[in-house]
Amino acid sequence: MQVYCSKQHVNNGSNRFCTQCGEPLPIHQEEIIAKRYKIIKLLGQGGFGRTYLAEDMKKSAQTCVLKEFAPQVEEEQNLKKAKQLFEREASVLKKLQHPQIPRFHTSLQAKIGNHDFFFLVQDYVEGENYLDLLEERLNKRQSFSEEEVITLLQQMLPVLSYIHSQNVVHRDISPDNLIWRHSDKQPVLIDFGGVKQLPASQGFWFTQMGGIRTILGKKGYAPEEQLRQGKAFPSSDLYSLAVTALVLLTGKEPQKLYDSYQGNWYWGKEIKVNPSLEAVLKKMLAYKPSDRYQNANQVLKDLKSPVPIKSVNPHVTKLKTMVVAPGRKSVKALATRFHNKTQAIAQKLPLPVWLRPFAMSMVGTTVVALTLVGSWAVVNAVIQAVSSITIPTITLPTLPDGSDSPTKPVSNPNNKEGTRISQILDRRAQLQVPEGFFNQIVNELFYTNNPELKGRSLTSDSKDEALREEWYSTAENLLKKIEQAQLSTDARSQLGTYSQSSLQTWRKQAQAGEFGNYTIEQLQTETNRKFDRLFPGQRPRNAKLDQSKFGQIWYAIAADQVSKLESAN
Repeated sequence: MQVYCSKQHVNNGSNRFCTQCGEPLPIHQEEIIAKRYKIIKLLGQGGFGRTYLAEDMKKSAQTCVLKEFAPQVEEEQNLKKAKQLFEREASVLKKLQHPQIPRFHTSLQAKIGNHDFFFLVQDYVEGENYLDLLEERLNKRQSFSEEEVITLLQQMLPVLSYIHSQNVVHRDISPDNLIWRHSDKQPVLIDFGGVKQLPASQGFWFTQMGGIRTILGKKGYAPEEQLRQGKAFPSSDLYSLAVTALVLLTGKEPQKLYDSYQGNWYWGKEIKVNPSLEAVLKKMLAYKPSDRYQNANQVLKDLKSPVPIKSVNPHVTKLKTMVVAPGRKSVKALATRFHNKTQAIAQKLPLPVWLRPFAMSMVGTTVVALTLVGSWAVVNAVIQAVSSITIPTITLPTLPDGSDSPTKPVSNPNNKEGTRISQILDRRAQLQVPEGFFNQIVNELFYTNNPELKGRSLTSDSKDEALREEWYSTAENLLKKIEQAQLSTDARSQLGTYSQSSLQTWRKQAQAGEFGNYTIEQLQTETNRKFDRLFPGQRPRNAKLDQSKFGQIWYAIAADQVSKLESAN
């Protein structure tokens, strides 16, 4: 049997390295790595190695992905350094725990022939990458619609927000590194290969496989700071995601969408989208990193806006005129109007108990600041803080240090509480758990443990500090339990909407044979078993299931099992 390297050199099937260029050849099928992982097939290759589907022989033939990393070095000191850097990268991957990132299993070193190879072992994601999906569309003279691309952005931005909060920059976002997962129809970010976090100066990492040197990102998808200087920021990933969006929208490679001579994208020519989406993508694609969005949450906020970003808020325009132009209306009266508006919102909406004092105390500070200063800068800051509380979505007011995201550095070391609040909100948003459900269940748990507080909100005073700490811990524990339940995104997004009718529907499906031989009793037994592991002693009787604190999670676990049964049949 003959095998070929990426340069099409012919080699004997028993060779492990190309006899002409020295490039590592694919690992043979059935070969066992580290006495545990049996190679099933080659999935693909990149600039630093290959990716294989493998069988974990110690876990009931469970499939996984082996990502080979084979630096072409000869000197012992370079190999030692390579191993250190690889292990450092593996430690970064270990801390990435997100449902849209393949779970990291382990890293290992194996000797094949006389050479050392490093491997990363991760979950296998069954699905198609977006490059293949686009090619299928193009064969039918189609591409992705604006609605599909907006949905993709909304699904991927929380993932980027998460990895950036972990001080990780992917640096290689492109259609072929996004997989449309069959099980829940969610995009999954792949290829966190060992080289992605390594300094560009370590030249010995280049393997020249296929003539591709991807340590700095793919040409066309990577911004200038990566390609020229080897630097990457969170905004660099946002740039690459925007290019990916354009490619999916147009069906054309980045080079055909960009005028290198003028330094402009072909807006209105090759790229035709609605003004709102165009404004978002233009800011993501700004040449200077400082001109782009600085975090993924900012992009998400503008994507949800029904009007173009650059349009001026009529309330802001009116306020500016009232403050700057002479007239009889005092600044104090203006602040009073905002005070009334804020109180009205707080009374109507089920705010978390910890958020109410922030919304209320903000106005008092505003009146003092406006009376003493009366400047537009202060008014603008107040408008942004107050307007962040909208109907029907509750979002966190601007924090005391001026930041609105945990990915931003917190300049005030005393603002740990504000940062913790922001992290809770971001974590909930990343899981796509409905805010109303989340606030309600945490409040219920909190007041159950503190019945004497029933009917009163927590204040921002030091006397309530321990109580606020308890609320935060309750919220964090709930999020942890939801993560441990390993629910699909669809099941999590439906929390708060399940009821007895859901169980009745599943019962009818089972009776109609839609689940094969699987019975409703089996569904309840398996759901109970998983639920009891998470919430021992908390399972209520079925009659009160949808009204209980954790009943919605029980339903979500069952809903995921039903989805699997429907797919199998």
